[in-house]
Amino acid sequence: MRSPKAKQPRSRSLRLFSCAVIGAAVGLSGCSLFKPSVLQRGSLVEPDDYKKLKIGETSRSDIMDAMGSPTAHATFDDNTWIYASMTQVLAPISFPRIRKQETVVLTFDQDGILRNMRVLHKNDARYVSMAPGATPTPGTKINVMQQILGNVGRYNPLSQMSSTYGGSTGPMNSMNGGPGHGGQGNSLP
Repeated sequence: MRSPKAKQPRSRSLRLFSCAVIGAAVGLSGCSLFKPSVLQRGSLVEPDDYKKLKIGETSRSDIMDAMGSPTAHATFDDNTWIYASMTQVLAPISFPRIRKQETVVLTFDQDGILRNMRVLHKNDARYVSMAPGATPTPGTKINVMQQILGNVGRYNPLSQMSSTYGGSTGPMNSMNGGPGHGGQGNSLP
């Protein structure tokens, strides 16, 4: 018969081995978190799709059949269709990177026949930077007292009632305003 002490090292090594296997599995599955993921945005337009188009021959309906509906139309011209696509790579602890960017601009005549086709790539993009400083807003500048007292007298619960004491028909209605000034508020110069 075996003693209980001889059984203990074997079960301990078995537990240690199973913990190592589970730890390795968890560790390897965590590696997929660090793999960059790829996002496709916009209309997926491949070069094979738009290389089949013939200027002067292809109609709008042919293009809709081949490439689907456009991503956008030009702002002031319904005869200009835009197909935009972009492939981004999202990496952990980093900004998204643009792997591929392509824009196909199709221009039609009044009869709906393709007249011009431009293909713009990532290198054709124009990057816009933020303007430094603050954006000015239109309007008047008000001081602290105007902010505090700005709403004094604007709310008049009696202005909605047809009473001789509320709204603009009150007994104190005058040119300089007052308690019955109809919700016009105070104006500070």
